[in-house]
Amino acid sequence: MHFALYLLQTTASPEQIEQAQKILAVFLPILMLFILVAVVIVIIPCWFICKKAGFSPWLSLLNLVPAGNLILLYILAFADWKVVPLVPQGYMPQPPYPPQPPYPPRA
Repeated sequence: MHFALYLLQTTASPEQIEQAQKILAVFLPILMLFILVAVVIVIIPCWFICKKAGFSPWLSLLNLVPAGNLILLYILAFADWKVVPLVPQGYMPQPPYPPQPPYPPRA
């Protein structure tokens, strides 16, 4: 990287260097915004997954570390989740359609 900058400085004219600096001045904030949006897109779902699994939601910040998302996947995949399962509810038969007259029929 430094060699490329050195080569650019030695072979380029001052106008080209100034133009490259202007391009970088525009490109870097856009790149930073793109990175921030990408991080938010990954962190928020992981935050909710960790919270629903009964873990600390702060574990989702492992995604910021290189290979941290792989570590988080292994933690979520092989750990015992501290979630209480739902109680199965009995089957409620549907009422007949059209509604039947009351029993016994009134005369």
